[in-house]
Amino acid sequence: MLFSAPAVASPLMSVGLGLVAATTWGGSDYAGGIGARRSPALLVVASGHLVTLVILLAICLAGGIPISHRTEFLEAALGGLEGSLALGLFYRSLAMGAMGLTAALTGLLTALVPVLYGLWSEGFPAPLAIAGLLLGILAIWLIAHSPRLDKTRHATPARALVYGAISGVGFGLQLILFKLSSGGGVLWALTAARIGGVLGLGAVLLFSWPRDWENRPVWTGFWRIGIVAGALDTVGNVGYTVAAHNGRLDLAAIVSSLYPGFTILLAAMLLRERPSRRQTLGMAVALASVVLLSL
Repeated sequence: MLFSAPAVASPLMSVGLGLVAATTWGGSDYAGGIGARRSPALLVVASGHLVTLVILLAICLAGGIPISHRTEFLEAALGGLEGSLALGLFYRSLAMGAMGLTAALTGLLTALVPVLYGLWSEGFPAPLAIAGLLLGILAIWLIAHSPRLDKTRHATPARALVYGAISGVGFGLQLILFKLSSGGGVLWALTAARIGGVLGLGAVLLFSWPRDWENRPVWTGFWRIGIVAGALDTVGNVGYTVAAHNGRLDLAAIVSSLYPGFTILLAAMLLRERPSRRQTLGMAVALASVVLLSL
C-alpha cells in the first residue's frame, strides 16, 4: 500500500513520524489561530478541508490507487465526520470560557483514549515505554493548561467542561479510526476522512451559522490561511497514520498529541509570545518522554 512501511516499525521510526505529525499539526493550529483572528475558525478549517479533499482525490484518481475496502473506507469517513463534529463542539466549549482548563481537558482525553485502546488491543509495552507514555500525558497537561487564560472567569462553566470532554473523546476516537482504516492504504483513508470531515463541517456551518457573521467581513481571504492550515494538517495526518499503522497506536498517539508545544514555539518565534514557566516545564517533560519512547 502507498505510504506503507515495514509491518512493524522500530520505536525510533514511529517517534520520528509522530514528531512530523506533532510539528505539522502544531503549525496548522498556529495558522488556524492567525486566521481565526480575522474570520470564524470554522470557516478557516472548512476551507482547508475542502481544498485538501480535492487534492487528495486528484492524487488517488490520477495515480490509479486502488480504493480501500468498504469497511475501511467507512471507518475513515466516520473518523473524519465525528472528528469534525467534535471540532465544532470544541470551539463551542472554548467560546463559553475557561479556555485553559477546557483545552487541557480536551488535549488530555485526545491522547488518553487511543492510549487506553492501544494498551487493551496491543498489550503493555516495555517499562521504559510505559514511563514515556506517562510523561507524555503529563507533558500534554502542562503545555495545554494555561491558568492565566482562566483568570478572567470566576468559575469554569460545567457545560464547557462537558463539551470539552466530549470533543476530546471524539478526537481520540478519530485517531483510533485512522489506525483501523489505514490497512486499506493511507491516502484513501485520509481521503475518506476528508469526505466525512467536509460533510460534518458543512452540517455544523449550516445549522449553527451565527447571525453576527452577516455583519462582519468574514469572507475576506479566510481561504488562503485555511489552505495553509489544511495542508499542514494533512501532512500531520499522514505522519500519524503511517506511524500508527506500522507501530504501536499508543506511542504514535502520545507523540503526535504533543503538537501544542510546537504551536507555542511558533508563537514564541514569530509573535514574540513567551511561554509560561508551566509550559516550558511541559516541553522539557515532553522531550524526556520522546527520549524514553525512542529507546
